[in-house]
Amino acid sequence: MRQELMSLPKTLAEDVARNLVMVAKLLDDEPERAYQYSRVALRLASRVAAVREAAGFASYAVGKYAEALAEFRAARRMTGNSELWPVMADCERGMGRPERALAMAGEPEVQKLDRAGQVEMRMVAAGARRDMGQADAAVVTLQSPELASNSIQPWTARLRYAYADALLAVGREDEAREWFAKALEADQSGSTDASDRLAELDGVEFVDALDPEAAADGDVSQPVEEPTAEESEDEEPTAEESTADEPEGDEPSDEDMVEPEADDVEPVAEATSEGQAAGPDEDGDNR
Repeated sequence: MRQELMSLPKTLAEDVARNLVMVAKLLDDEPERAYQYSRVALRLASRVAAVREAAGFASYAVGKYAEALAEFRAARRMTGNSELWPVMADCERGMGRPERALAMAGEPEVQKLDRAGQVEMRMVAAGARRDMGQADAAVVTLQSPELASNSIQPWTARLRYAYADALLAVGREDEAREWFAKALEADQSGSTDASDRLAELDGVEFVDALDPEAAADGDVSQPVEEPTAEESEDEEPTAEESTADEPEGDEPSDEDMVEPEADDVEPVAEATSEGQAAGPDEDGDNR
């Protein structure tokens, strides 16, 4: 990406880079804001493949699958790389076209993917099978050497989770529980909710101890000790103590002193450099 940005005028490159950094920072927790930053970057440098790819992922995160697919296609044309093939197929699923996603799983581009990409493509194909009502076929699709391997890879937890979920969909609950447990064992980054799914299968219900509504309903009880007579007398403030406790002025409390958050910044305005790129070219019209 750095080389691509170096081809832009300095001021424009800095503006684009700042927006892309915000996209990456906000994508998981605040996808709507990430999307807004990505649109600014896209207006500034639509001919940069990294910008098109970032815009694609931001659109994908907010469920704009047609828009995401157009951006991924543009990025792929610029780079000639097939690594976006699985997420492009998943966009087809998101648009309600699982048969196209399944067809993409059989294209030669899949053979160009690395192992992680092929595993991702397998999961997308299994999802497409389920979308088409072929739950048993989805189970078979996920059965692979990667699933059977005991080594832990970045994609292991998600693959095991997908297999467990597919098993549950066909009523194989005991096996599903086993694979949810295996997914949890491999999920070192917390990328799945395997623990919640296990608890659900075991009939365990978690209650938030800090939830006031749960406490009001009697779901959470806290031990209460009855004060002794001496403690009750000691707890009653005297008139002098009550007066001393009252604030003398209108000094602001800690709650009133709010520090501005560093992240609360608006997307960088479009640069005024003479080398500023125009809006998306013909590559972004494939929607």
